[in-house]
Amino acid sequence: MTGRTPLRVPVGQDAHRWSTFPGERTLVVAARTVTSTVRVLEALPALLRGDHRVTVVFAHDPTSAFDSGVLGLLHDAGCRVLPWEQLDDVAPDLILSASENIDVPEGDCPVLVLPHGVGFQKFVPDSRGPGERLSGVVPDALLESGRAWLAISHPSQEEQLLATHPKIAGRTLLVGDPCFDELTNSAPMRSAYREALGVAEHQRLVMVSSTWGPTSLLGTQPDLPARLLAQLPYDSYRVGAIVHPNVWAAHGSWTLRTLQAAALDSGLLLMPAVHAWRPALVAADVLIGDHGSVSLYGAALGTPLLLAAFGADAVPGTAAHALGDLAPRLDARGDLRTRIEDVVREHEPERYAEVAARAFAEPGNALAQLRTALYRLLGLTEPASEPPYPLAVPRPEPAATPVTAWRVTTDVHDEDGGPTVTVTRVPAAVAGSGGSVVDDSTSFAHLMCTDDERDGRVSASASVIVRRGAESTTPGALRWVRETLDRLPGSLLAVSDVRGRTCLAGFRDGPVVEASGTGALGDPQLLAAVVYACFRAGLPLDDRAVTVRTGDRPAEDVVLRVRPDAR
Repeated sequence: MTGRTPLRVPVGQDAHRWSTFPGERTLVVAARTVTSTVRVLEALPALLRGDHRVTVVFAHDPTSAFDSGVLGLLHDAGCRVLPWEQLDDVAPDLILSASENIDVPEGDCPVLVLPHGVGFQKFVPDSRGPGERLSGVVPDALLESGRAWLAISHPSQEEQLLATHPKIAGRTLLVGDPCFDELTNSAPMRSAYREALGVAEHQRLVMVSSTWGPTSLLGTQPDLPARLLAQLPYDSYRVGAIVHPNVWAAHGSWTLRTLQAAALDSGLLLMPAVHAWRPALVAADVLIGDHGSVSLYGAALGTPLLLAAFGADAVPGTAAHALGDLAPRLDARGDLRTRIEDVVREHEPERYAEVAARAFAEPGNALAQLRTALYRLLGLTEPASEPPYPLAVPRPEPAATPVTAWRVTTDVHDEDGGPTVTVTRVPAAVAGSGGSVVDDSTSFAHLMCTDDERDGRVSASASVIVRRGAESTTPGALRWVRETLDRLPGSLLAVSDVRGRTCLAGFRDGPVVEASGTGALGDPQLLAAVVYACFRAGLPLDDRAVTVRTGDRPAEDVVLRVRPDAR
């Protein structure tokens, strides 16, 4: 122990002198990567709920290429963390991990390895040599020791492993997949998740999922999120991204956010590296994925799926590989909106039922079966309490940066004897990826931004400036309109909310128009687009009722009235 940091409770030679809770067994959780650590953190509380007999210590193994973020994750969860080099000084009764690549210390305690994805479906670089290995399989030496137990979610996985790793015979435990059970039980919370993410009822949520490595979706098409945001109308769609924690760990959030800057500025829902991907997946209307586990989870939930990449590192004969043969592909350079709409229209919820049945056995019972296995390996009687039941996953935190600038296209035409304005918005940050813009006698394109737009070049060239998040009094709104037009000589129209569904739109050297929406139409940006379109079309702006269409919303009405006291 010379030169080492002294061990403190709950472990150490005299830990009993300082500990509050009595413990009969010591469970060491080996934390090596964010992905594997999260899997244990999500399952373990339900397994040990209320049992003071088990002392849990988290040991940090820093040897992985994807180690970044592990310590922060453990600290944020309030875990007691033990340096890996001090693991020899602990006498664990069980080592638990979701990483098969840990360097297990000498001893005779069992080692239980949970999957950190769906089965054994991917070939990955071997950190112990120059070649590849099958993800999820522990080293032969640990198998030979008779200490290792591998949790599996389906009997076919044992058959798969025996064909390539005969020493695994008798070392598997069929428990199911706790993550899939949670996702399935979260379906009734779908509306709550969508609301938390800022997805309106009339909007379609497209989630992009990428595993890690050069053959992944982001490894082959890093610009796909931006292209989706450029082609999917802003008022009809939201776009999100689920990125494997190994990407965050290997490259860092700074690099990921820098590479996706245009998409983030356009409202991309970039889900945090841990936990939040689950409610986002449940909330999705469409999933665009690759050969990662999220694609299989989404398909098993009945979500329409498009594969934008599928690497050769996917293992033949697995459920994931079968999914690759069955799911339709996405041509990222084609018409993305049409392809998405087609796959939604043609989708049948049971399309992937057979693939799911090959991946997940005995759904709904994984936590209960895992608790039974855990206590058997600990040498303790299982608690008399009811078996743990998979709960719905928590609501996510909002994950999008507010969009501050749009390329707006308006089409003006007569319908049922009155003018109708169709408004289409594309975030300005990705507008260059969306094709050509028509500007003629009935279709008008312009740049609109909010007053908190950070790029001065955008605000200086925007035709329309909209005040964000301020329901001002009428005198305050009029003052803001005048000051904004004086400050930005390139702008034609400045618009401020006044109350509820009403805003004031002031023209440079022209009238101030009061625009009032009916129904759910209270977005000042949409009201501003209507005023601009009517002006460009030469329509009278006083006592004018206009029908407005945006995306898939029902048609709504806007009433325009010129304020005689503010010309």
